[in-house]
Amino acid sequence: MGTTKFEIADYLDSEEMIAEYLNTVLEDGNSSDLIVAIGHVAKAIGMTKIAEKTGMSRPSLYKALSDGAKPQFGTIMKVLKAIGGQINVKPISA
Repeated sequence: MGTTKFEIADYLDSEEMIAEYLNTVLEDGNSSDLIVAIGHVAKAIGMTKIAEKTGMSRPSLYKALSDGAKPQFGTIMKVLKAIGGQINVKPISA
C-alpha cells in the first residue's frame, strides 16, 4: 500500500476552517508561515479564481505565496481580500 503526500489545502473546505487555520498561523507562526498558509488557502479555493480576483497571473501568485517568498504587503492584502479574509488587530493580553 502506497502513501500520499499530505496536502492541507484538501482540508480547507469551509470559511470557518480557513479562518481557524489562518488565525492559528497568525498566533503561532511567523511571516513566512503566514505567506505559505495564505498560499494553501489560495490553492484550496483555486489559484485561477484567486488570480482573476487579484488581477495577478497564476505563476505570479505561486511565486509570491511559495516558501521563502517575500511578497509586498499590497500583494498579501489583495490575496487576503480575494480569499474572503481580512486582518483584525486586537490588544495582546498580558
